[in-house]
Formats: sequence, structure tokens, C-alpha cells
Amino acid sequence: MDRPRFIGAEIFRHSSYGRWHPLRVPRVSTVMDLSRALGWLPREQFITAPRARQKALEVWHTPDYLQALQRVEATQEATPEDTRCHDIGSVTNPVYPEIFRRPATAAGGSLLAGELLRDGGVIYNPPGGTHHGMPDRANGFCYLNDPVLAMISLRRNGAQRIAYVDIDAHHCDGVAVGFHGDPDCLMISVHEERLWPRTGPLDDDAGGSGLNLPVPRGLNDTEMTFIREELILPKVAAFRPDAVVLLCGADGVEEDPLAHLSLSNNAHWAVVQALMGIAPRFLVLGGGGYNPWSVGRLWTGVWATLNGHDIPDRLPAEAENVLRALTFEGNRRGKNPPEHWFTTLRDAPRDGPVRDEIRERVAVLRARGI
Repeated sequence: MDRPRFIGAEIFRHSSYGRWHPLRVPRVSTVMDLSRALGWLPREQFITAPRARQKALEVWHTPDYLQALQRVEATQEATPEDTRCHDIGSVTNPVYPEIFRRPATAAGGSLLAGELLRDGGVIYNPPGGTHHGMPDRANGFCYLNDPVLAMISLRRNGAQRIAYVDIDAHHCDGVAVGFHGDPDCLMISVHEERLWPRTGPLDDDAGGSGLNLPVPRGLNDTEMTFIREELILPKVAAFRPDAVVLLCGADGVEEDPLAHLSLSNNAHWAVVQALMGIAPRFLVLGGGGYNPWSVGRLWTGVWATLNGHDIPDRLPAEAENVLRALTFEGNRRGKNPPEHWFTTLRDAPRDGPVRDEIRERVAVLRARGI
């Protein structure tokens, strides 16, 4: 694979979880439109994600659950048993028109990525990153777990040792279930402490395969640099993986409505850049991110980083128009967006001191023999 590949699909353009749900905002379509407006997404680098069939999804998800999802999509109604057994139709995991097709398309992209990376390369699947999904139930906006499916696909295609790095603001509880105690998997999760799902404490080693770093509110760029250089990179390099999977959730930036961290998008891009080349296979997934401007700008910058494109100080008019067309109804951040959300991709850096609790927690994890 001579150049990185971008996996996307039009289903994400108009699909919404509902008028008041955090995932009412467009995300993947914004990244596609911005990347094309900047001339960064030629046809030969774009792959339309296939929709995964039930049989393919059964490598991790239960048949009963998959059948329930498809039935609920057809009827647009969840029974009390669907909610009780599978959490389908709850406030966080609502019934919506594409309740099976949308996650099955994200999962299809991740399964395909594992196949395409058989001989090495770089793939970006921003629809992916649904790291909370459980084998038999929806969880935290995630109906399927495409990171787990991607890693299973990578294994089937020759990548035995996999390093999974997750910098989403929320802990990757579904992935931790999927690879608990797997000696050929290294999971590193950097997430906000005491934030839902309230899993992944410092002393949870996922059966010997995980390093969990809960961080306090207000995590800044300097602190993420410290974490990247002192924990993520040394541990991943020492593991000598055949593949690196990075879940690059955008909810750690300061403007996100569901978390309380204070990163700029520069911190995420630096992690992407640092992990490139450590393994012959590199898969980058999306994840959380609920401010349409911050997630669109951050994920477009991820694609630029993977391709080595220079990020302009000022966006051309076509790209600016993409951002000016976005709305964020029902949230105060949408009332008076700052001008730089329209005119630039890059945030101003958000540097600061490295707090003692972060230094201490990193030291504990560095000393752990994983």
C-alpha cells in the first residue's frame, strides 16, 4: 500500500441518533468534505466502507443480539425485553432509522481494514471507534464494537501482536472485555478519571494486558506530551507489535460538551505522528467527539498527519464553507462560535504544568511489567 487509505461512507452524512442525542451532529461527512475541499482525498485513496453481514459480526457479537438489532431497525420499535437484555431503546442507545446499518458499516470498514493491512500500510477509518459495545448489548452510544472486530481481523491476516492505544476521554471498557488477559495484546488507555463508564482505574491491568491511565480534569497539551513520551511510546516500542491500532477520540479537546479535559487538537496529531512507523500496520479509528467543529477539524488534521500534508494557517474558501455550514443546536457552544472554528484546522496550543498526580501515575505504569 503506497499511500494511506481513508474508509468512509455516505450513510453517516444524514444518519442521526435523534434531535437531542450527543450524536445528532455530523462528524464523518465533515471530515470527508473538508479533506476533499483541501485536495487531500483523491478518489484513489478513498474506500467506501462495506456493511458487515451478521456472520462476519458473529466473530464477537452474539446472534441473538444481532438479530434484535436488525429486527428493531425494521420495526423501529424496541420491546421491553430488547431494552432489558440488550439496552436497545434506552436514552443513551436509542432506536433510530439506521440502528443496525450505521454501526454495521463502521464495523465493515474496520473488518476490511484488517484485510487490507495484511501486507502492511496505513488506514484511517473515522467512522470506527465504537469501543464501548459489548458482545450482547449496546453500551455508551456503541451498538457494535468495531475496534475489537478490527483487531480480530488483523489477527486473521497475520498480525499476531497488536498494540491498542486509546486517547478517547472515556475508558475503552468494551475492548478491555474483548482482550482481557491476551498476552499478545497491549492495551493503553488514557481517559478522564471518574467519567462514564467509570472503569479503567490505575490498578486495573486487564488481566495483564492493559495499562490504564485515568487523568484528572483539565489535562493540557504539555501533560499529554509527557504521557506520550514517558508512557505510550516506550511501552509500545518495547512490545514490538505487528500492528498498532489508535483510537483517536476527539472528546478530549477543551470544547467538547461531554468531557472536562483541556487539550488542543495538536496533542492528538502529535500522538498520531509519533506512532507512525512503529509497526508495519497502522490503523487509526475515530471514537468520541460531540462538538461538530472541534471533531471535524481534529479528524481532518489526523488525515493530514497520516499523509504528511502541511496544515494551512488559513483554510481556503471551500473548506471554510464546510465549517460555516455546521450547526450545533441545543448547545451553548453553537450560539456564538469563535471565528477560528471556521477559518483554521489547528487550535492554539494549550500548554501548562505537568501535575504531580500525572507524574506519579505514569511512574506506576512504567514500572509495571507489561
